[in-house]
Amino acid sequence: MNPLLLKKQLQEFLIEDIGSGDLSASLFEDHTEVTATIIAKENGVMAGGQILSIGYELIDSSIQTSIFVNEGEEFAAGTVLAEITGRRQCVLSGERVILNLLQRLSGIASITAKAVSCCEGETRICDTRKTTPGLRMFEKYAVRCGGGYNHRFGLYDTVMLKDNHLAGFPSIREAVETARRKCGHTVKIEVETETEEQVIEAVLAGADIIMFDNCSPQEIKQRLTHVPSSIITEASGGITLDEIKNYSETGVDYISLGYLTHSYKALDISMNVKGVVKHDFIKNFF
Repeated sequence: MNPLLLKKQLQEFLIEDIGSGDLSASLFEDHTEVTATIIAKENGVMAGGQILSIGYELIDSSIQTSIFVNEGEEFAAGTVLAEITGRRQCVLSGERVILNLLQRLSGIASITAKAVSCCEGETRICDTRKTTPGLRMFEKYAVRCGGGYNHRFGLYDTVMLKDNHLAGFPSIREAVETARRKCGHTVKIEVETETEEQVIEAVLAGADIIMFDNCSPQEIKQRLTHVPSSIITEASGGITLDEIKNYSETGVDYISLGYLTHSYKALDISMNVKGVVKHDFIKNFF
């Protein structure tokens, strides 16, 4: 992740949560240091260690962060992922924002790892632009931690000619030629296809990437016979975890899965603060 953008976004997230001050943490007027452990409550894949260290550094540069599980590494329920040592108020103020991100990113990495494990041959799993607004850098990073690959990051780095774009041109060839002329030779052009005729036309037009949209594995296998190895191929459109193996066996280069970033489940990860004095309220009352 871009460290400058990471710091900027984390700062915005923390400001949103803390606002003018953490009222709950302000109840502690001392500067007692505590140690907090980040514990996994279920199996998963680690993603987001940088968020722990940089996030807490933004709150208080004296906080010490130790991360025990590497990015992309599998962990079991009960594993201590990290340890945070610092002033109690500061540790508590960063807890929710940092845990929210760690849970979500590790959830994406975990489901991506499952998808990758279903692939056969050299087919790669990649994400889409179906990300949470404001969290694209984080979510795409988590996909890489899970062993997946990134599709384009935005509308600015690759031309993708989908059905609604192609509807504005008399042919795929004219659409590709227009894109090449306007965007230059360094920008890749992807064409979304739904029929065998469109695949052939995209090949003749000189597309860099051809997407087989909402096609069965059998259809893709047949249409791949028209595509030279110099053109990258991608299967997309509602492909489930159970279907990945069949699609990868066609020999397609990439399988793009929107649900990696729009339908993932955040992992259950918690923080336990040690060293906090527990008062005997009944005894104190009497």
